[in-house]
Amino acid sequence: MAQPVALSSILAHHAQRSPSRAALILDEGAVGFDELDARANRRARLLGARGVGYGDFVTVALPNGADFYETVFAIWKLGAIPNVVSAKLARPEMEAILDIVRPRLFIGAPAMPAPGVPVLPGNPPGLDQHGTDPLPEIISPHWKAMTSGGSTGRPKVIVDAMPARWDPEEGFLLQRPGDVILNPGPLYHNAPFHCITMGMFVGATIVEMGRFDALRALQLIERHDVNWVTMVPTMMHRIWRLGPDVLSQFTLPSLRMMLHMAAPCAPWLKQAWIDWLGSERVWEYYGTTEGIGSTIISGADWLAHRGSVGQVRDGYEMKILDEEGRERPVGEIGEVYFRPEGGPGSTYRYLGSDSKRVGDWETMGDLGRVDEDGYLYLSDRRNDLIISGGANIYPAEVEAAIEAHPQVRGSAVIGLPDEEWGAVVHAIVQPAEGATLEEEDLLAFIGGQLARFKLPKSIEFTDEPLRDEAGKVRRAALRQARTATV
Repeated sequence: MAQPVALSSILAHHAQRSPSRAALILDEGAVGFDELDARANRRARLLGARGVGYGDFVTVALPNGADFYETVFAIWKLGAIPNVVSAKLARPEMEAILDIVRPRLFIGAPAMPAPGVPVLPGNPPGLDQHGTDPLPEIISPHWKAMTSGGSTGRPKVIVDAMPARWDPEEGFLLQRPGDVILNPGPLYHNAPFHCITMGMFVGATIVEMGRFDALRALQLIERHDVNWVTMVPTMMHRIWRLGPDVLSQFTLPSLRMMLHMAAPCAPWLKQAWIDWLGSERVWEYYGTTEGIGSTIISGADWLAHRGSVGQVRDGYEMKILDEEGRERPVGEIGEVYFRPEGGPGSTYRYLGSDSKRVGDWETMGDLGRVDEDGYLYLSDRRNDLIISGGANIYPAEVEAAIEAHPQVRGSAVIGLPDEEWGAVVHAIVQPAEGATLEEEDLLAFIGGQLARFKLPKSIEFTDEPLRDEAGKVRRAALRQARTATV
């Protein structure tokens, strides 16, 4: 194992060892490690002139692209902490986050920040007035501070406990030094940000899509001999809907690993990908931005434990507890709790929220069970659970059944209040482009997959996307919008 390298100098580390290797491949061309390092040095000097220094938060609200990568590495070069947020946030959401973080600087659209927060555009004037020579090495106390709305919709900031340094030979989630990695996801979400920057830390070349497109993703994998990619099930679904005539044109021979995460994957969809790529190339990861615990499973193990998200990874422990904090028996559903080997609080701290702990054990609110071999099977989030007539209904299960219909692009299932049943299942469905769906036909389709009590009592069709770019659906907001007038 090599010695960890400060993130402030890790680009230079790889530039010295592989001078001609590309760090980034963008629409406008390739950028080498040496060039990206020089650009980040120049940008760091500009940020330093604006008062950014050791331990400061800098809120970054930029789309995927060269400016984003230069900015994040520039922040590390000053020993500061990138707080990455969506550039598309509504102003009230952005103000709430900035009120929690109180950053030294906001980098993004000038109209977005709260009063009193200095602003810098993504491509600021005066960059060329600063030098590109190396800066003194420095290690930020926290390498990232990601933002989450959680299931409640209230913003919270998750400050990672890890200092800004990394072993350049230690690949994250089976990445390998020198891989070619495709990024199809928005970098303001933790999963793409974490995986893509970690890839760069071990000298990987990042093929940056900018914005996901199903056909273009396959074309980029083949064109650039991509070895590793992470996706969310929404992306997998859109690729699969290209159809057999298109998919048969792609064998993706260079692709060693497609790792999906961040949202539940319908078993039929996962099986389809395994049938296409092979079980050795399709993997799944379940974890948290907080880093309190995670699981991983190969396609081969999934076939033997269908529906599981894997066994707990080294360095963590896992338990399934009931509402009173008692451990649930094997096979019984409860709340999923983790404990990292460093103990509670060793992996992160919150700004704007509190942890939910039972002793040393902590949960993010997910429900699940384990089998006799320790494989975890997730059900849903406790906040999303629908209790109808005393029966537990998990929205993700109903959504998976709906989205197996060939004319469905996406769905979101929520519980609406009902005097008799307590709550009833309501499905919001986005048809595929050009499709004509009828409620009766859709109910007949899913009726063969679900018990009768799980079937939606009402179906609403919409043209609006129901999941964000990271494949997440905020059921709390959808539920609130539909119960506000009830």
